[in-house]
Amino acid sequence: MTHTSLESPSALHTQDSELSMRIARSLWAADSTAASLQSFHSWFTGLRDSDASHVRRIDFDALTDWRFEAATGNIVHDSGKFFSIEGLNVRATQGPTQHQWSQPIISQPEIGLLGILVKEFDGTLHCLMQAKMEPGNCNGLQLSPTVQATRSNYTGVHGGKSVPYLDYFLDAPSQHVITDVLQSEQGSWFYRKRNRNIIVEVNEPVEVLEGFCWLSIGQLHELLSIDDLVNMDARTVLSCLPLSGAGLSKAHPFEGETFRSALVRSLSADQGTLRTSRQVQNWITDARVHSEMDATPVGLGQIEGWRRSSDRISHEAGLFFDVMAVDVRAGSREVRSWTQPMIEARNRGVVAFLTQRIEGVLHVLANVRAEPGLLDMVEVAPTLQCTPEDYQGMPAKARPPFMDEVLQAPRESIRFDTVLSEEGGRFFHTRNRYLIVEADPARDLTAPADFCWLTVHQLTDLIQHSHYVNIQARSLTACLHSLTLRPMGN
Repeated sequence: MTHTSLESPSALHTQDSELSMRIARSLWAADSTAASLQSFHSWFTGLRDSDASHVRRIDFDALTDWRFEAATGNIVHDSGKFFSIEGLNVRATQGPTQHQWSQPIISQPEIGLLGILVKEFDGTLHCLMQAKMEPGNCNGLQLSPTVQATRSNYTGVHGGKSVPYLDYFLDAPSQHVITDVLQSEQGSWFYRKRNRNIIVEVNEPVEVLEGFCWLSIGQLHELLSIDDLVNMDARTVLSCLPLSGAGLSKAHPFEGETFRSALVRSLSADQGTLRTSRQVQNWITDARVHSEMDATPVGLGQIEGWRRSSDRISHEAGLFFDVMAVDVRAGSREVRSWTQPMIEARNRGVVAFLTQRIEGVLHVLANVRAEPGLLDMVEVAPTLQCTPEDYQGMPAKARPPFMDEVLQAPRESIRFDTVLSEEGGRFFHTRNRYLIVEADPARDLTAPADFCWLTVHQLTDLIQHSHYVNIQARSLTACLHSLTLRPMGN
């Protein structure tokens, strides 16, 4: 029998550390050698100005290839592919109080692919990004991954053009894969939806097709500070970059006791944590075991508290979200025209991390949150994830923990504040205000049992594994990484 030599654990650790260092160097590189941000903005503005796409709201009876299923009331596609809008009955117990509700939810059992191709130019890793139109985008084009496609799309169910660059990800040699992990999407609006988040490095020349461009990792993170530019799918893939490792803060020191230096120390695995990784794992597992939320799929026509009109399905209280439909005319997609149902949030949400320096190392306050559509029901979420309007007129005890600390934070404590769009393929003009707020180091922020202070490297490490960190927290993690690019004061 022929034996293959094994990699030693120390060699594998060294390889991981070297990769983290390469990513950090690329993140903090002064600029791209492929293109400046000024030239990117000119290119992107030109594409957006010339985009001939048009999206309009329509009545449900104007949908083509979609129908309300007679037996269930579900909205389904004639092919049986893509996705459907179904119903979900939810029962959740919190202490002595039980909550029950029904809601529409998107069912899309197939696994989509979100992939970014990376290549080194003059020692700096660059990402091949796409200016992509999605029908739900509030501003037409947004910056998306190299490949962003459902299985129905890339297998050609729609009968349109093939997906560019797809083969780089489907046939990637394992030694060229930087990260490859299944991740969830919005657990309140998708039922057990997963996407493959994958980053592949290439060494050979790559033809840059129309609508694509190379940007350095640092440039991409810089663009996160611009409202509605970097889309949700790009943010989740960026968050999967293994940007953490021992020695990171020593290799890339920043002067002074500033937010930035505390953040870089938080990325370094040798700088200390409030809880060990084993304790964090126990915290998550215990929350899953003791979660008292049950979610049962039912027909859309069977849910209570929702009303269907000619053009939307809405909650009787006028809150939460609507199901509606659009007609799309697109100039730069695999298919030029189609109709589809979508979800539209009633109000803009808030997604936030509270942070605090603990012995000079930045920690973020994370929450183990149950959402009815998640595969494991519970994932690590931000400190705050809500729509404030949904709580107007409710007693203080009904408000999410730390809501006031976030929404009433003084301007000088806010480290990141950008409005970012959610996934434009299923959600219509749905946006959240993403916030990172630093609490006073002297302030006692004792957390309830379902909250935990984590370093950024602990959060980054959890994202390397499937179904541990939800989509909102992953977006915020990418935003946290971006804050290492510029001084943030004291």
